[in-house]
Amino acid sequence: MSAVFQLELDRHYPVVVRGEGAWVEDSTGKRYLDAMSGGSMAATLGHGRRDVIAAASAQASRLSYVHNERLTNPPREQLAAELVEVAPPGFTRVRFVTGGAEANETVVQLARSYHVERGDMKRWQVISPAQAYHGPTMETLALTGRPGLQRPFGPYLPRHLHIPPSTWRFDPTGQAALDALDAVLEEAGPENVSAYFCEPISAAALPAYSPPERFWRGLAERRDRHGFLICYDEVVTGIGRTGEWFAAEKLPLVPDVIATAKGLGAGYAAIGAVLCTDHVYQAFAAGSRKLTVGHTWDGAPVSCAVGLKVLEVLRDERLIERVRERGPSLRDELASALKGSPMIHEVRGQGFLLGVEYVDPRDGRSFLPPELGVARRIDLTAMEQGVIVYSTMPTRDGFAGDQTLFAPPFTTPDADLAEMVARFASTVDTVARDIERELR
Repeated sequence: MSAVFQLELDRHYPVVVRGEGAWVEDSTGKRYLDAMSGGSMAATLGHGRRDVIAAASAQASRLSYVHNERLTNPPREQLAAELVEVAPPGFTRVRFVTGGAEANETVVQLARSYHVERGDMKRWQVISPAQAYHGPTMETLALTGRPGLQRPFGPYLPRHLHIPPSTWRFDPTGQAALDALDAVLEEAGPENVSAYFCEPISAAALPAYSPPERFWRGLAERRDRHGFLICYDEVVTGIGRTGEWFAAEKLPLVPDVIATAKGLGAGYAAIGAVLCTDHVYQAFAAGSRKLTVGHTWDGAPVSCAVGLKVLEVLRDERLIERVRERGPSLRDELASALKGSPMIHEVRGQGFLLGVEYVDPRDGRSFLPPELGVARRIDLTAMEQGVIVYSTMPTRDGFAGDQTLFAPPFTTPDADLAEMVARFASTVDTVARDIERELR
């Protein structure tokens, strides 16, 4: 019996003992194709990279740890410089953290502190899309509008404001989202708004989804008019996942702050980063000259050495270019394999971040009844088929239904990608047949 307090007490957890490339193996000897980069989209370089492991070992033998408050170290300084080089234009400073939720929490603190440094003490309110996931801390839970995630923590959460997603079902042009943004700006008082916080391309909550261009241009206009910051959660999309160093490069506006994490450590170290534009940094440089909130392992030498090696591998092996070039055909192959299933509405894709959206086969549009548990059945059946994917359940607010995320390592050979697609298509076919019988 396991002594681990698992996330779900009624789920069987295979004990994974080794991995190589896009494959992992459990303690019984069963092998799985990892179509989720370690399960959380972090292992972007695949498993068993001896070069990344060697970089961590070499740094640990020289200096494994010093605290960031009074000391710095060469890998930290170099990694910050290299991240600034690959960031969108105007980004000049980096603050390191140990993971995605911490990065997002730091963004909120940074945005609030930026306004305080400029003497704008009233600005604290954050506006964000309702259908999102930014982490499990109290502040990051407050950034989502999903009631199922926030319960039972409501008493602890700050009250942030949210707008509905402009999906094909509710708002295909993006204008309704802009109207909702105007309404919540009016509700909060625009002089009280610190930041608009969002994913440029969504991951877990709305896989591979991004609002229409009209929304982004309207958001930029409102930033200019009202003075809040635009902050991007690129915990998943940063460091190559969508075929660019940052997904921000795909959109018609430049944000003020970016949070990233998973791909920076590629599954070999816990590291994240917050990048800010120079005008944000200059507010501190001309003000208190400090931003002291931090954590014990922020910018630790070993973690930063891993980050440096990850960037080197991405450059030397041209992996971001591979994701950019191979992503569209991977999406097409997945869509082709699922074609004909009345339970599939669409397959979305941005690089190696793909989303499959399910609908009720009786009308091809409605959400599937939540009691059918389609997302869970997809995941469990996929495991039986020897492929690891991640699916999301319908939300209580009615903004999203059952969906599956498909996000393989960047290094996955074409033959393994084809096998992932085949096993996943078989999974969907198996579950869809059962669902159609149950809905008759």
